[in-house]
Amino acid sequence: MATYRPRVISLTKRAGHSFGFYLRVEHGEEGHLIRCLEMGGPAELAGMKDGDRILRVNGTFVDGLAHSEVVDTVRNSGATVTFHILDEASYKQAKAQGVNLSNPQSAPVVNGVAKHTLKPKLCYLVKSSSTYGFSLRSVKGTPGLFMTEVIPGAVAHRAGVKVSDRLLELNGENVEDSTHDQVVDKLRQAGGSIMFLLVDEETDEYYKNKRIKIGAWLATTKYLPHQPRNIEMIKGSDGYGFLLKEEPNQTGHFIRDIDRGSPAERAGMKDMDRLVAVDGKEVDGLSHEQVVDRIKKSGNHCCLLVVDKETDQMYKLGKVSPMLFCEEMDSSSPPSYTEAVNLPAPGRPSTPAQERTELLKPKLCKMEKTSAGYGFHLNGIQGICGQYIKDVVTGGAADRAGLEDDDIVVEVNGVNVERSSHEEVVEIIRNSGSSLEMLVARKSVYSHFTDKGVTITRQLLGETSYAQVHSEERPETSKEERHEETHEEQARPETPTEPARERTSSSSSEESIDERL
Repeated sequence: MATYRPRVISLTKRAGHSFGFYLRVEHGEEGHLIRCLEMGGPAELAGMKDGDRILRVNGTFVDGLAHSEVVDTVRNSGATVTFHILDEASYKQAKAQGVNLSNPQSAPVVNGVAKHTLKPKLCYLVKSSSTYGFSLRSVKGTPGLFMTEVIPGAVAHRAGVKVSDRLLELNGENVEDSTHDQVVDKLRQAGGSIMFLLVDEETDEYYKNKRIKIGAWLATTKYLPHQPRNIEMIKGSDGYGFLLKEEPNQTGHFIRDIDRGSPAERAGMKDMDRLVAVDGKEVDGLSHEQVVDRIKKSGNHCCLLVVDKETDQMYKLGKVSPMLFCEEMDSSSPPSYTEAVNLPAPGRPSTPAQERTELLKPKLCKMEKTSAGYGFHLNGIQGICGQYIKDVVTGGAADRAGLEDDDIVVEVNGVNVERSSHEEVVEIIRNSGSSLEMLVARKSVYSHFTDKGVTITRQLLGETSYAQVHSEERPETSKEERHEETHEEQARPETPTEPARERTSSSSSEESIDERL
């Protein structure tokens, strides 16, 4: 029997406004129905559809409750409420099959994907003898190379490699179009350790059907033998008890001179650990002074993500950030948007909510075309859905608006383009005239929300809904200031002000009941 996982939508309304939909029960229909969505309202912008059924309100299962009880639950939520909803077709199918929709284990994604999101995997192999314990094969008529003859108990098997896994990357380099001989040569030149990005048949088929390009940013790190460490400390009378230094001929910020008995030593910090993030925010690329300032702003409590030399070398071999470890989360039931933002990853202590929320947001970038164009390339495969940003010109319109390399494009001028082809997106941009508005997300942010079943819309920009917009800055504004500055604008029409009211359908009060929310 199929399983069903609802979509998770969190709505925030402004004072004196509604959420922008009616909640109804109708004669001959089961469940609590979404109806009369207001164009541009919070519900419509967040991805609610006419006929959707509400299963949970703020985590409470309401499918079997009376209409009035559900209305009261929503009203008592205040300005923010989280819904778990199922589309009309899936709801009716689940009811016909007798599925217990209150059971999280029975709750699937609308598209039929199992609760545990399918992911490619990173596998780190260190040669212990003359062989890794696997072979490569090609399949006639099928592009790519596949794992075969994986010896049980050997290096590859212990690293998570399985028969029929398709090879995507070798040491951070895409080899999908490489020949068998070319990959074998790369393996021979790699020395005693290699990092694979692999995908099994089921996961491969899933991403192909969704027309999503597979990359390391989507991968699970659970097979890797070394992981970053979260160091949570409370400042003592003499501080945290370590020095942060930049080492000659090395890139990054390193932990040195740890005081015996200090908070740093008690928390497990080690000499020459490299600092990756402060309170969940990556510090690669920041100056020494900026990182020190960020730690100081943490107050008397901070959480540092660090890697030792061995872990650092492993992640660098695969050309992936250790932040990928922190971004991988799991839960036994679909989380709300708030949970998706705030839930710590395994082993990751909680960080200040404001820092985490800021980290896990898309960006709305508005720009005006100059004589040099917008200053970026749109990358994608012709005929295949899924577009991302490349070659952002420093100082160009796109750069000033906040676009960055590898940002994934979600919307162009208010139109969702996740399922649009490269040609279609290019045409929308060409027809936009001299101004352009793009909703984009970092790869890690995009993966985070899609894994959690949260639809990426302008609603995720914050409590002011569509107001956190990256616009082009004045030329004299520095790059650092430009990327931290936000402007509050209204990008979508406000939901019309109207008090909540009860009404009946035109037929009779027994035919349907609806409530404006």
